[in-house]
Amino acid sequence: MNLSQRIDSFQQLGVFIKQFTENQKNNDIDTLNQIFHDDFLNLIEKQKNYNGWFTKESVLLALQGISLWLTSETLYNWVNKYSFMENYPKNIGVIMAGNIPMVGFHDMLSVLITGNNFVGKCASTDNTLIQKIAEILIVIEPEFNTKIKFVERFQSTDNIDAYIATGSNNSARYFEYYFGKYPHIIRKNRNSVAIIHENDKSEELALLGNDIFQFFGLGCRNVSKLFVPKGYLFATFFEAIISQFEEVIYHNKYANNYDYNKAVYLLNNEQLLDNNFILLKEDKSLSSPVGVLFYEYYDNIEALRKELENRKNEIQCIVSSKNTPLNTLHFGETQLPKLDDYADGVDTVKFLMNLAS
Repeated sequence: MNLSQRIDSFQQLGVFIKQFTENQKNNDIDTLNQIFHDDFLNLIEKQKNYNGWFTKESVLLALQGISLWLTSETLYNWVNKYSFMENYPKNIGVIMAGNIPMVGFHDMLSVLITGNNFVGKCASTDNTLIQKIAEILIVIEPEFNTKIKFVERFQSTDNIDAYIATGSNNSARYFEYYFGKYPHIIRKNRNSVAIIHENDKSEELALLGNDIFQFFGLGCRNVSKLFVPKGYLFATFFEAIISQFEEVIYHNKYANNYDYNKAVYLLNNEQLLDNNFILLKEDKSLSSPVGVLFYEYYDNIEALRKELENRKNEIQCIVSSKNTPLNTLHFGETQLPKLDDYADGVDTVKFLMNLAS
């Protein structure tokens, strides 16, 4: 199976997935739909039973992002940046996170598109859809049957040549201990931040709401910290996000976190800004709890640039409505990563291709 065959297989997978995000069955892929359509739709509906954070809306949002990757044009534009060689495939162990739906798909795609063998350990809270997607891919291209394997734990018989692992700072130490002697990518906790300017418009701040609230703020690309100009009044920000995002408080798990954190802060006499569905707290930390958004004042953008540069190993994305002296995305773009927007800035495809050299 060569590169063009692999790309074609993923393109067909993308066509299958896209129909669910558009809520319209695609009759052009009737054979795949006869086998998988109803099961896949049922799995989308049932994700909340396996993980209370995985609402149907969140799952469809994740699938939409994946379907945007899986077009022939997008895939070729991605891989054409590299000099692909069909080398003897390596066995790549991938430990996937489970904070947002199918967050490990990009690693699986990277391993398989480079011709390597994927040996995946799913998070217990996100192991059904990703395995169903693999099953669909094998029907599209049977040669993937020997290149995809899921395990409960890694064993010596898996003959792993390299590892890609995603987790918390604590789990990263565990990964380093067990996998440090192998070629590896080990990802730790990161958070995303937003820079607000005094004259940011309401419609711009509404887009920022997507960066904050999509996936309930659980992803490393979700904004958990605001940098605001000294003296900033938050009324405009609150007004911009209320109509589109206030219903987040009706999600039980989110509401429980919001209520708990509010109670703890009030018991400690912490100063809070509260609009009844998100708490704002002035804090130097970048990582805020669910239901809370930290903020910090800045005097000038150059001083802020230096601070964020010094903390770049803690930051996944920076968003802003303006061009700044920082590598920023625009409001609303954090959950729309491109294929080459690699987690932690580590080029996964380059890492995989270098294993053969």
